[in-house]
Amino acid sequence: MDPMMSTDRLLAFAALSLLLIVIPGPSVLFVIGRALAQGRRAALTTVVGNTLGAYVLVVAVAVGIGSVVERSVLVYTALKLAGAAYLVYLGVKAWRDRGSLRAVFTGAGPAHSTLRTFWEGFAVGVTNPKTIVFFAAVLPQFADRDAGHVTLQMLLLGLVFNAIALASDSVWGLAASTARDWFARSPHRLSLIGGLGGLTMIGLGVTVAVTGRKD
Repeated sequence: MDPMMSTDRLLAFAALSLLLIVIPGPSVLFVIGRALAQGRRAALTTVVGNTLGAYVLVVAVAVGIGSVVERSVLVYTALKLAGAAYLVYLGVKAWRDRGSLRAVFTGAGPAHSTLRTFWEGFAVGVTNPKTIVFFAAVLPQFADRDAGHVTLQMLLLGLVFNAIALASDSVWGLAASTARDWFARSPHRLSLIGGLGGLTMIGLGVTVAVTGRKD
């Protein structure tokens, strides 16, 4: 492991990332929709595109704000609070819109080529508001300014996030493709997933607001 980052810091980030990733947000719902409509291969291809799109966000955030955050506690605090507020907003919205998850069953259309499926997954990953907010608000918290190389640290943390996301989203896709008939018999089950995800996202937003560096 890179000596610029402690094991405790890396594990804490991994735990927080896992909490966010397992919540069904835009990316997960897109993967589930593909799995239900087109099967396992389309779901896994979507996951790969999605993950690469998310890492583009990591690079953009790390290069764009890494050096600023390294020098400014004020910028760091503003990003953290703004991100926390938006995560709470997304959680409330997910709770209110939980019934719309049943619409994934109406989205089944003709299967796309693997390349098109990949790029559509990439587009969802690179425009996912939940991920954008998480990277902008949380990555800076776990970069050790005293150790230097903040941008490099954020890129490393992004790799950790994306490795977890790749594994988690793949599980969602495989599970959804395997349980297509089970979901179809009671689409209300997707509403339950969305409601629980919304509540968890609200909790995550509060956690982001009250934790992090105190320097």
